Amino acid sequence: MAAPFHNPLDRFIAGADKALRVIAGVASASRPTPGQYAPDAELNEQERRHAAGLMRVNHVGEVCAQALYNSQARFARTEQIRQQFEHSSREEEDHLAWTAQRLGELGSHTSVLNPLFYAGSYALGTVAALLGDPKSLGFVVETERQVEAHLQSHLEKLPPQDVKSRAIVDQMRLDEIEHGAAAQKLGAAEMPTPVKAVMSVMGKVMTNTAYYV
Repeated sequence: MAAPFHNPLDRFIAGADKALRVIAGVASASRPTPGQYAPDAELNEQERRHAAGLMRVNHVGEVCAQALYNSQARFARTEQIRQQFEHSSREEEDHLAWTAQRLGELGSHTSVLNPLFYAGSYALGTVAALLGDPKSLGFVVETERQVEAHLQSHLEKLPPQDVKSRAIVDQMRLDEIEHGAAAQKLGAAEMPTPVKAVMSVMGKVMTNTAYYV
């Protein structure tokens, strides 16, 4: 777990450095990719492009997750909450590295819109954090619930023989469940139904865009 930064300037510099690394596509995993021992799948061109589109969506989701957790950690009211956000962010960085690696293996690329996705998500995470820790944690719970459902749908959409991608997505799904449960345990407030609906719409816009670009 990363050491806490008590000085606001230190937190700003650390956050800016992390943002630049995320946008530049520089991510290092602390855990090996779940698909490392899976055999390479025989994919036709249509299947390869489809798998790449889904993995690009998942990579963008991790870019957004980095932005959300970074902003929420920076503006958390207590050290305990800050450390939880930083812990979750570190595991999400594994996802970022795994999905980027898989995109390369599929002969594809990350989204050209990553800087915009990061900036928008950082702003959203800041608003959630400034509303207080319970609401910020509640935002995490709802986000992770929607992400879990989204990843489950990808397990159904990926080519059955693409076991490398499927292993990555399934481990991501398990991690998201854990992050949501941790936030709930720390005292998350329930998000209003209209907020949940807006979050769902925003998620659909992101996924529909990132699949292609």
